[in-house]
Amino acid sequence: MTSELTDDRRDVTEHPTGSRLDDWWAHVLRTGTRVAVWRWTGPLAVTLLAAVLRLVGLGHPHSLVFDETYYVKDGWSIVHLGYEGTWPANPSGDGAPTTDQRFADGQTGIFSSAAEFIAHPPLGKYLIGLGMLLFGADDSFGWRFTVAVLGIATVFLTAVIARSLFRSTLIGTLAGFLLAIDGQAIVLSRVTLLDGIVTFFVVLGFGALLLDRRWTERRLDAWIARRTAAGRDTLWGPFLWWRPWLIAMGLALGLATATKWSGMFFLAFFAVYSVLSDMMMRRRAGVEFWSSSAFLQQAPVSFLLTVPIAAATYLASWTGWFVSKDGWDRDWIGSEGGQRWTGLLAWVPDSLQNWWHYQSEIYGFNIGLHTPHSYQANPLLWLVMQRPTSMYYVGTDAGQAGCTASRCGEAITGIANPFIWYASVIAVVALLVLWLLRRRWEYGFVLLGVAAGYLPWLMYVNRTVFQFYTIAFEPFMVMALAAAIGLVLGRRTDERSRRTRAIVWVGVYLGVVVLASVYWYPMWTAIQMPWDFIRSHYWMPSWL
Repeated sequence: MTSELTDDRRDVTEHPTGSRLDDWWAHVLRTGTRVAVWRWTGPLAVTLLAAVLRLVGLGHPHSLVFDETYYVKDGWSIVHLGYEGTWPANPSGDGAPTTDQRFADGQTGIFSSAAEFIAHPPLGKYLIGLGMLLFGADDSFGWRFTVAVLGIATVFLTAVIARSLFRSTLIGTLAGFLLAIDGQAIVLSRVTLLDGIVTFFVVLGFGALLLDRRWTERRLDAWIARRTAAGRDTLWGPFLWWRPWLIAMGLALGLATATKWSGMFFLAFFAVYSVLSDMMMRRRAGVEFWSSSAFLQQAPVSFLLTVPIAAATYLASWTGWFVSKDGWDRDWIGSEGGQRWTGLLAWVPDSLQNWWHYQSEIYGFNIGLHTPHSYQANPLLWLVMQRPTSMYYVGTDAGQAGCTASRCGEAITGIANPFIWYASVIAVVALLVLWLLRRRWEYGFVLLGVAAGYLPWLMYVNRTVFQFYTIAFEPFMVMALAAAIGLVLGRRTDERSRRTRAIVWVGVYLGVVVLASVYWYPMWTAIQMPWDFIRSHYWMPSWL
């Protein structure tokens, strides 16, 4: 016995594991209370960082940036009218202030009750209008408050979901940290567009889907145990009608769709995934007819638990339009010469028929949008970030607005932190290979989010689309990157030199990422800088 103990001690001495950092961290987390505190400290810390980077200077510039000209003004009119009103056209005379300038100067009540055709559902604009009601329509901080808060919340959700998915507070904190300091995520939280709002609801639905998977696993195991104890067969699985998290997923993605129709892509992908995961969970649980049980029994139930709630949520978002008298197409049948439905659909109320015609017009507009734009980006090139969107630029000469160089500028550009973006693309590919080889469902789950946000757009390569649409699946990309970093770091039980080298290289990489974000931050937040500094950020000619 003594000899064996001596050999064990010699083995530990000759082949130490972990690193000095691991030893110190194990000492810090030596109690269960400290471990519990760390589980929330990490996600909350990166959320606080995200809040600082998104809220400080949020009101600058005090002018409508890029498509804020639509969403800010629509948000203000919709909270007053229940639909999007019409704003005056820009004057033709030289030197006369534009409508956007008048709005920024405080003339926020110059819209009329005449309806304006819009290309996206109303929910996002209601949320934008809520921020303006809180802080005033003449306050540019209020214009952007909603998207900033939801962008901060998205960082928190990303950290918590990644922590839960990979059962690692470190990976979760890394995922949240990377999203907190990434340029595209910062810009889409500081400029009032709909895409950041969509992203929040999508990540919320993703988290609900994860919780539903674990809830369902427990229910299946309990069902098998009860059937086995009672001596009954388990040929067919149960009908699981009460799946609260699946209902929550349908609600969240209904809210995403009520903000922008791209939310439907995620609803379709996540719903199909829920059926496929049901099939695999029933197989694991021991249901003999696991595939038939999932497709013939549970799939129709899951459909009823998700699609109707999503559709009802979408329809409810149009309440303001329904209760109005002057919304676009509100009286399409009566005064605009529309034809009522006949036959089996003749019973449908005119209001719903008018609404459906409006939806068909929105669909036609979005599908047929091929107007050339200087910053449009082909989805085939999104992953290489070929054409980021410049959303704002004002140049100044020496002595103007505090410029101390020969030429200065203020820019807001949607260029992501290159060291995060390209590393995330590589990580997604790596996780795809590892998923094919190891079949770890966690990898497939992250890839699901990327696929749902990216693949459908490949059907619209000729449509006018933009690089910033990728914000909807960027949280899943940084989850993939955080998971890949976790694989590089290895385990505390790894050989000491290997573990130490991994920690050093990851530390160097994260240091480069932080320095890059510091370097790019002025380009994301319209901080005045010399032109030479601004020009140094355009690493590719196509970024100009």
